[in-house]
Amino acid sequence: MAEGQVDLRVLISAYGCEPGKGSEQAVGWNWVLQVSRWHEVWVITRANNQQLIEQAMETNPLPNVHWVYYDLPCWACFWKKGARGLYAYYYLWQIGAYFAGRRLCQDVAFDLVHHVTFGNFYSPSFLSMLPVPFVWGPVGAGLPAPKAFWREFSLRGRVNEGLRVVAVFLARLDPFRALTEDRACMILAVSSGTAKQFTSGNQHKISMFSQVGFDPSEFDDLDNSRPRDSHSFTVLSVGRLVHWKGFALAIKAFAILHEAFPNSQHWIVGEGPEKAKLVELANSLGLSECVHFIGNLSRVDYLARVRASDVLLYPSLHEPGAFVIIESMAIGHPVVCMDLGEPALLVNEETGIKVPAISPSQVVNGLAEALALLARDPSLRVSMGIAARQRVLEHFAWDKKGVSMVEFYEKAFANK
Repeated sequence: MAEGQVDLRVLISAYGCEPGKGSEQAVGWNWVLQVSRWHEVWVITRANNQQLIEQAMETNPLPNVHWVYYDLPCWACFWKKGARGLYAYYYLWQIGAYFAGRRLCQDVAFDLVHHVTFGNFYSPSFLSMLPVPFVWGPVGAGLPAPKAFWREFSLRGRVNEGLRVVAVFLARLDPFRALTEDRACMILAVSSGTAKQFTSGNQHKISMFSQVGFDPSEFDDLDNSRPRDSHSFTVLSVGRLVHWKGFALAIKAFAILHEAFPNSQHWIVGEGPEKAKLVELANSLGLSECVHFIGNLSRVDYLARVRASDVLLYPSLHEPGAFVIIESMAIGHPVVCMDLGEPALLVNEETGIKVPAISPSQVVNGLAEALALLARDPSLRVSMGIAARQRVLEHFAWDKKGVSMVEFYEKAFANK
């Protein structure tokens, strides 16, 4: 099918969908952009996203896209106070989105319905009940951290992991989630770990597809094209400062590295409830002068930090992938991460180092050894960085992912 040729009428559910953002918002926005290259798209998204979307439309109109803004009544905002209550609000929003979609079906003969965001397997999509072939994903399972690491968590972290176990268990009892899985004609899973969570009778519907991507126009230059001084080594970690992101493991690993490379620095970008605990840990290890908690940054400042670093250290203990991995690779930096979930699929042996998640002490030593190897060998950093950039250009640029999306749709429509 030639680009620009409108073929299918697609209804997309994208709770998170905003231009110029990361995470779920970027997934929703970029999926819409890519699908509209070939198909006519109706998008049900939050009214909260309308202002940014309309501003983007002024400079980049999308003639094949029709926006449907929906939010729950004001009284329902009781369920959503920041991050607290988000998923309760989201569940209710999905119910309302179904009725909005049903009204649309009275006027538009849709060929496919696709639930894009949020991308988790434990929340249902009520749009699956529409009499239209349904595509679900990419979704991640959101599995809890390996049990061996729980003893490293704060009380808050252990409670959170326990609740996650309960939530995943209860999700399996939700008849609407089971209905979503059964009615899907195609399920896009972000990793083999996610794929295993679906019932055996639905395994034939599953295709592997990462939720993350990047815009090459933001990453025109390969910044790591020449070796840096091996005596100056900057490690970058990015994310919310929560227990499952593994920042405590990262700091302990950096402490070992710093003994051998006294001029090394560790930049930690982000905010979160574990910050005070992490600052205390860094101070107790004598790292107050070389571990820097930078806080949240604007997009421009964040990318500047990525460019100025030497390696990304991403020791997350949960499954979902991270845009920061793809962005660091696009800039030309190697990645050190856990051999878990989607990050383990984003990074290969040519582009970084993956450490098995067996025990906290083993992980700390493994991360430290990986960082030391890269610190000692600037040419290895360069070769891995070049391979990393090539990998994301070939597989994770949004326009390349768009071609895969169209192929998924053709397969789903053919198997309806």
